[in-house]
Amino acid sequence: MADGHEPTPHDDVVEQILVDGVAMVQLLGPQDRLLRVVEREHRDVQVHVRGNEITLTGAADAVARARALVDELIAMSRAGQGLDPADVRESDRMLRADTGERPSEVLGEAILSSRGRIIRAKTRGQKAYIDAIDENTITFGIGPAGTGKTYLAMAKAVQALQRKEVDRIILTRPAVEAGERLGFLPGTLIDKIDPYLRPLYDALNEMMDPEIVPKLMASGTIEVAPLGYMRGRTLNNSFVVLDEAQNTTPEQMKMFLTRLGFGTHMVVTGDITQIDLPQGASGLRLVTRVLKDIEDISFSYLTSDDVVRHTLVGRIVDAYTEYDEKRLSDRRERDEASAFVAGREGNRAVRRAQGSDRKGQQSRPGGPRDHLPKRGMS
Repeated sequence: MADGHEPTPHDDVVEQILVDGVAMVQLLGPQDRLLRVVEREHRDVQVHVRGNEITLTGAADAVARARALVDELIAMSRAGQGLDPADVRESDRMLRADTGERPSEVLGEAILSSRGRIIRAKTRGQKAYIDAIDENTITFGIGPAGTGKTYLAMAKAVQALQRKEVDRIILTRPAVEAGERLGFLPGTLIDKIDPYLRPLYDALNEMMDPEIVPKLMASGTIEVAPLGYMRGRTLNNSFVVLDEAQNTTPEQMKMFLTRLGFGTHMVVTGDITQIDLPQGASGLRLVTRVLKDIEDISFSYLTSDDVVRHTLVGRIVDAYTEYDEKRLSDRRERDEASAFVAGREGNRAVRRAQGSDRKGQQSRPGGPRDHLPKRGMS
């Protein structure tokens, strides 16, 4: 500077970014919706847009962080990636974590394109999950609702079929009522199990032409079936997805995993915090301990940071997690207190029993005093 004063991180600086090759509405979003997210994530920086020029004003370090985010959003827009508020928040989270990964590279890779809609990872956790599916024969995706466990697994299945890496897709889930008794269901066996499999049908119709899906199902190229139908089969050259695996028993999980044949990939998804089994003995919970050290089997754990539904879903998941942890901690403290009291009462009982034994020995003939000579006798 002219006065010889070197700027410090706390001095206000003004930085201008000229955006070219990108439509501003694509970068800023409808009604500047994405711009509002940038402003919320960087409240200490003033963001002003005029034409295709973005001006950032604030402390030097704060402006540098905001500039890094804007640069990544521009790079993603130039690559033709449609942006939404979740992309902006996750990109900012990745930059703040300073892992050396560029959001435009991690979040920009498309898995599938269907009817003008691109399916891709929305978070770093989802990208790691997708990479695990690519690199392992069996992948477990474990996490709360809304983290894209099943949706991304099905996208990878459709991708593998389109690339002719597999001959068929098999989608399955246990037919377990979610905490309520549905009673008698009318119709054929297919009609009875259809409600349990409906989420898988819905996802398929989003990823493929709805007119093609029935034809592929009729030919056996795509099979959607309850888990019980897997018994006794060997699944070769297939991409198999087991959904809602937290509701499998340990025996069912073993049965399913041993269906693995040559050229087959398996993805098992579930949320171990939402078990609907009557006895609560989840095969998914057990398998995380039994198979954790086996090569070519991967466990990917997604968290509330990977929720891509409404922002409230992530906060709901966190609230329930905190409640469950507190309840578990309180139960552990009560158990420890009960064990301590029981141990102390047991020690008292032992001491009382020992005292009674000593008194009995003293009062019985031939006790400890009977061998002593009596007074007055030689």
